[in-house]
Amino acid sequence: MINRLKILYELQLLDDQLDELEELRGDLPRTVVDLETKIKALNDETEEKEIKKKEALEKREENDEEIEKLKTNQKKFKAQLYQVRNNKEYDALTKEIDNSEEQINKLEAENNALADASKTLAMDIEAIAPQLEELKAELKIKEAELKEIIKANEKEEAKLKEKRKKIVEDTKKPDYAAYMRIRKAKKGKAVVTIRRSACSGCHNIVPSQRQLEIRRNNKLFFCEYCGRILVSAEVAGLTD
Repeated sequence: MINRLKILYELQLLDDQLDELEELRGDLPRTVVDLETKIKALNDETEEKEIKKKEALEKREENDEEIEKLKTNQKKFKAQLYQVRNNKEYDALTKEIDNSEEQINKLEAENNALADASKTLAMDIEAIAPQLEELKAELKIKEAELKEIIKANEKEEAKLKEKRKKIVEDTKKPDYAAYMRIRKAKKGKAVVTIRRSACSGCHNIVPSQRQLEIRRNNKLFFCEYCGRILVSAEVAGLTD
């Protein structure tokens, strides 16, 4: 059992070192992700506005073609007015002319609205462009900074990760599951020692009887206050 406890403690020491390397990166990883998210959002917004602008242009062109057809028909109807033989034919033609005029006015009004919308979309796209450039420039700088930090520690980090992988292979599955659950809940610190009769994780006093039991190194013990795994000084290679 003592070997199982030593493996867990060694795993904690390795993770502490990996956490320290992660901390060297500070907020850079999160900053890079945030910048990438903002850039994607602005790119998506620009693309959406470009599509709407294109659709507005296509609709205006479609309307212009329809207006030309209506105007051609109007001319034809007006020419036919001089050839009518009775009031019924005259009324039918004037009705067609009025309908054509109404449709032309409606389409022209729609085109004016589409033109205004296109102008607004173009202005929005133009306003987004400098924001995008600024964010891309910032992202480039932050990525370079992050890359430099990662490169400076990549050998050490790779070595630690390889060592961790081997230790995990030697760790009992239930032990590892408990370790990872506690590590996640306690900001990385899952295995702790007893110092001055207290849990070094939460600093609450560990009862004397429990301390004696922990020193036997024959099972996993958890702090009754913080839930961390408690190991003896012998397991940690310390002196009482």
